[in-house]
Amino acid sequence: MKKNLLRFGPWVMLLAIGTIATPRYANPAPPPGHPHIEAAVNELREARVELEKAAHDFCGHRAEALRDTDVALKQLQEALRCAR
Repeated sequence: MKKNLLRFGPWVMLLAIGTIATPRYANPAPPPGHPHIEAAVNELREARVELEKAAHDFCGHRAEALRDTDVALKQLQEALRCAR
């Protein structure tokens, strides 16, 4: 029994140290800023480009969608500016 303990003792110690040290690195702080709002701004920009380049006017809704997209982009950018 003592022989087994001496043979596996260092491995058990490494496992214990690894288990104790891991949680500190496993839960990093959330990224700074507002990643969802920034992602929404990027998606709206891409959607605006698609609307501008579209071959049809989406049953007359294209012009209003472009206006509303511009308003949404402006509001989100102002919100991000205020958050800084």
